Amino acid sequence: MEGARAALGAEAPTVGAEAPTVGAEAGGRWAKPGGRCSPEAAGGGAPRSPSPFPFPFRPYPIQERFMAALYAALQAGQVGIFESPTGTGKSLSLICGALSWLRDFEEKKKQEEARLLALEDKEEKQPLASDEPGQPDSKGSSGEPDWITAFVQKKEEQDMVNKLKEEQIRRKKREERLEKIRHNVQLKYAAKRKRSEEDETKRLLQLSKEALSEGAGAEVLEQLDHNEEELILAEYESDEEKKVASGLEEDDDDDLEEEHVTKIYYCSRTHSQLSQFVHEVQKSPFGKDTRLVSLGSRQNLCVNEEVRRLGALQLINDRCTEMQKNKHEKKSGEETEGKKRRVSRATCPFYSYEQMQFLRDEVLVEVKDIEQLVALGRETKACPYYGSRYAIPAAQLVVLPYQMLLHEATRSAAGIKLKDQVVIIDEAHNLIDTITCIHSAEVSGSQLCCAHSQLQQYMERYRKRLKAKNLMYIKQILYLLERFVAMLGGNVNQNPSCQAVSQTGTVLKSINDFLFQSQIDNINLFKVQRYCERSLISRKLFGFVERYGNPATAVRTNKENQRVAGLQNFLLTLQQGSEKEARTLQSPPVEPENEQLQAASPLMQIEGFLSALTNANEDGRVILNRQGTVGQSSLKFLLLNPAVHFDKVVKECRAVIIAGGTMQPVADFREQLLSCAGVDPARVVEFSCGHVIPPENILPIILCSGPSNQQLEFTYQTRDLPQMMDETGRILCNLCNVVPGGVVCFFPSYDYEKQVHAHWEKTGLLTRLAAKKKIFQEPKKANQVEQVLAEYAKCIKCCSQSAAGQMTGALLLSVVGGKMSEGINFSDDLGRCVIMVGMPYPNIKSPELQEKMTWLDKTMPRAAGPAPSRVLIENLCMKAVNQSIGRAIRHQKDFASILLLDHRYTRPAIFNKLPQWIRERTQVKPAFGAAFAELRKVSTFSYAWLWKLPPCTHLYFLQTFGLAPQS
Repeated sequence: MEGARAALGAEAPTVGAEAPTVGAEAGGRWAKPGGRCSPEAAGGGAPRSPSPFPFPFRPYPIQERFMAALYAALQAGQVGIFESPTGTGKSLSLICGALSWLRDFEEKKKQEEARLLALEDKEEKQPLASDEPGQPDSKGSSGEPDWITAFVQKKEEQDMVNKLKEEQIRRKKREERLEKIRHNVQLKYAAKRKRSEEDETKRLLQLSKEALSEGAGAEVLEQLDHNEEELILAEYESDEEKKVASGLEEDDDDDLEEEHVTKIYYCSRTHSQLSQFVHEVQKSPFGKDTRLVSLGSRQNLCVNEEVRRLGALQLINDRCTEMQKNKHEKKSGEETEGKKRRVSRATCPFYSYEQMQFLRDEVLVEVKDIEQLVALGRETKACPYYGSRYAIPAAQLVVLPYQMLLHEATRSAAGIKLKDQVVIIDEAHNLIDTITCIHSAEVSGSQLCCAHSQLQQYMERYRKRLKAKNLMYIKQILYLLERFVAMLGGNVNQNPSCQAVSQTGTVLKSINDFLFQSQIDNINLFKVQRYCERSLISRKLFGFVERYGNPATAVRTNKENQRVAGLQNFLLTLQQGSEKEARTLQSPPVEPENEQLQAASPLMQIEGFLSALTNANEDGRVILNRQGTVGQSSLKFLLLNPAVHFDKVVKECRAVIIAGGTMQPVADFREQLLSCAGVDPARVVEFSCGHVIPPENILPIILCSGPSNQQLEFTYQTRDLPQMMDETGRILCNLCNVVPGGVVCFFPSYDYEKQVHAHWEKTGLLTRLAAKKKIFQEPKKANQVEQVLAEYAKCIKCCSQSAAGQMTGALLLSVVGGKMSEGINFSDDLGRCVIMVGMPYPNIKSPELQEKMTWLDKTMPRAAGPAPSRVLIENLCMKAVNQSIGRAIRHQKDFASILLLDHRYTRPAIFNKLPQWIRERTQVKPAFGAAFAELRKVSTFSYAWLWKLPPCTHLYFLQTFGLAPQS
């Protein structure tokens, strides 16, 4: 009985021996797992993966090894770092390996439950030994009589059996309900018919209300006053625990009380990546039987057009939460037809419990991506955002974006429970940066002054109608804003664009020092933060500015006009000042934002900064960036310890898999994330596999010198020298003569790329390059990237199809860490050669980076070798390099060459941080001649299919691609 109880415990089953070693061909490395539970829990013995794994086609050998390693890691409850290059079918391997484990786990659990229940039935018929007559009371090792010990044990076992029976009943009901929906089409038609009847009823009611409202013009002023109610803060009780955050009605908890089944949470960076993953699940052998739910933000899932029109995510969140709050308080309101503003107590028509239950079941019956979920929500008149959350407890696979999993408050609000579940984080090469970014915040002086002015006038207008506690918190927020501006050297009562800063520069402070120096250490920021969240004050303030900050508003009294005139004038001068500042700044151009949101919602961003200040003192720093004026200056919270927000994930989960196409170097994950989160090193395992392409399809070369024997070393001191820029140009000219299709050249920064481009234009090298390749430059504006890529691809396609001319393709000058170094697919002719100019080390003079380096040196244990700060710099550089050069090979039949232009790549510490599949095939060429010869061989070999064509066409194709002299 006790062994059976262990099988159903919270901990993951573990192996009885060491995990299997991954073969050398796969490049896998395994650490000994740290045991977490008894072997009996796994059904006895070491983990056995299914052979073969269910797969839509015959998998590559490396996919089989990947799935076996993944299965073993999940079975042993480990934290795995998995690397599988792009083009090796990583997504399908994750799906089939993880869902195979989940299927086997559920089957073993059912068998164990059945065995346990059968055992319980037998024991019910047998009396306890202490109940037999003539047995004297004896005492066990605990000092308690045996009969007491036996009674306690029996009660625990009975409680567990009762729990198992309840789970069985719930599971059976759920399966019957879903099976009924899956096969009974009449239910769907009945639901649609009911919705049509409800829509018709609502339409008739609306028509009758319109008829009654005719001639009601005399009540316009009264209606305006009624509309204004929505701008006034409701009475606030600081200690109340409301269910508004979860958006659930009190009597709607039955289904959420349902225990979460064992599930896999899969998360990735972007909406498109998640949709692509769901499509892979649909095509897999598990596509028909897996209960999958896709989660997203309200911005992606909301089907209420009135709310969607707000645009900004924070505004959508606040408006949605406000509508749910109105529903809970049973105070409904209606909107006057044709009016811009909403009446105070409006509720969302899509927030129907019955319809969301129907949507939940539809989601669980068939795998759907975000787009299909939204379409279903519109069809069923149900909210996809909340409906998908209803489906979480019963789902086996939950697909969600990074931010929702890694941010604890968002995770909790979504109803995500990680206890004893599996988490797979895909595209995790930038996981540390993502956690840091999510939990950092920045506010400008203009935003602080604008928020203070808005809030001050809001308080003055509604002072007599606000409760005492609301006034108290508003005054605290005003004081905080005043002190923040003072820390930047300004005054909230003056225009920030006209206030010059006496001492410019960047200063970093600990959180405690910042709180003391700004004289706000006596304010409970946790309470202020909670007040902002629950009172929806930023939403109310936005509505206030939206109404009274716009000159084209309804007619007001003279007193009202005087009261809001200051706000209008201030916003106007602030906007003019911001535009003036923007013209003087020399920073890269950015996409224009919504001017109304810039002016009307700064408090939303300030709330994020207040929340960041509640971090532990040692985990972050406050950066005071004082520029020319107070408006240009800013306050920023920098998170130094991302592990503090990741430790709950790894501690609560049964297993965590961190996966990506390029995970090297992995030291950052082990040291900055897992070690600092308290993960036992024995629990961490690594797996790295090779590529599916033949060895001859890729040629990585480290080039140490150029055509004129100039040593290639692009340091900050030497890279600006004319001879270095000339040598780089000569290398590209030679390569463009022999490499067909597209060539992508990465520079360390936008400034250096611009400098080199101008130098080549001056010396004539650019003209020589343009004779063979049309030259494109990476744009700084994100909205121009697609256009440049389309023109680049079109040029390459035209050149490959052209029957005449010397042009053989295109040359794209890109930037490491820019728009094209990640996520862009340079497959086939789009990227036949990728060139990395120098080593893109970060700017070590950056105050933020210096603080991070200092923190690492103080926090990380110093082992033999370089200091942690030095390792950080190298890892940041090589992570950027690996992401950039990984753009070339995208599938099994692809081929490309990779050139690393800097002799420093040959250093062992640097060389070993290249991806294994590239490192194994890399050639070091001290002189350019040998490298050029190898490149000619690759170009010729890659077009060996030409020789199968008629002999008369050979010379033409070779001349077209620059492999033979023109006649």
